[in-house]
Amino acid sequence: MQCPLLYRFRAIDKLPESPSAAASRGTLVHSVLERIFDVDAPKRTLERALDLVPHAWEDMLTDEPKLAELAGSTPHDLATWLRDAEKLVEKWFAMENPQFLEPAERELYVEADLDGLTLRGYIDRLDVAPGGQIRVVDYKTGRAPSELFENKALFQMKFYALVIWRTRGVMPLMLQLVYLGNSQFLRYQPDEADLLALERKLKALWRAIERCARTGDWRPKKSRLCSWCDHKALCPEWGGTPPPLPAQAAGRAVDPSVAGAPEVEPEHAHPVGLLAEAPDQFARDFRRADRVAHRDQRAAVALHHHQPALLRVQQQRLVAGERRPVGGVGHLRSEAHV
Repeated sequence: MQCPLLYRFRAIDKLPESPSAAASRGTLVHSVLERIFDVDAPKRTLERALDLVPHAWEDMLTDEPKLAELAGSTPHDLATWLRDAEKLVEKWFAMENPQFLEPAERELYVEADLDGLTLRGYIDRLDVAPGGQIRVVDYKTGRAPSELFENKALFQMKFYALVIWRTRGVMPLMLQLVYLGNSQFLRYQPDEADLLALERKLKALWRAIERCARTGDWRPKKSRLCSWCDHKALCPEWGGTPPPLPAQAAGRAVDPSVAGAPEVEPEHAHPVGLLAEAPDQFARDFRRADRVAHRDQRAAVALHHHQPALLRVQQQRLVAGERRPVGGVGHLRSEAHV
């Protein structure tokens, strides 16, 4: 939901979108990294994983034949397409060793209710230590963001942590993003202040969506992301005209069984893109929630100033090949190779 109008097109109008090469390759790699855990640990080798690539691709084509166009029209094109996916699988094996990982869940669907607001998404991998500590893992086939954009990347992971906390009553110990594009990890240890602040942001978002639904005012927001939008021809910012709102549009916008929002999926943008650039009242709602969030975070830091520095550092960047310990997670069995 980087743009209110895009939210409308997806959640209300249900306009079709063309599959992208990057997203489809990401789906293929995710499928392989999920399937490798179907075999016993000693058999989880790189060779076995690479053998899974063409089979996973064939399964994707069975479900959606149009994807074949992304792989080109010749056997050489197809081989190149599959090889690009294999390279990402190879990078993952250089970062983690699945023979020492026993995920509690893979492709886990999660859903929680926050005072009538439905949150849901799919978690790539959930690791649970014998003592009950939880690590949430998400694979990204792109490159890790710069430090300026880490918070946006971590939003999705905090979203997952919030859903787990509200449904299981357990705060995840570690959130881990695995960037295969440049072989980097981004790790974060959430706390209660983080997740309570996120709750307020999500509720502010939902109030904005409800206002849009009542008024029918789904304004577009022009940005760099427009280059990847399938609906530019219908967007007023690009000289287009949106179709008339369908019947019962207001109900569709706020019914999670229809709209499916707020929702986060593995390779997709997080659900709060609407807020900062939304119409004035919506922006005020968000900024108010954001100020409270920052205030709570400052208070949390002040409260825990006496703790050792390693435990207070919440964000870490690790390049594949490094074997630095991460504060507080050394006891997780699935951390063995990282």
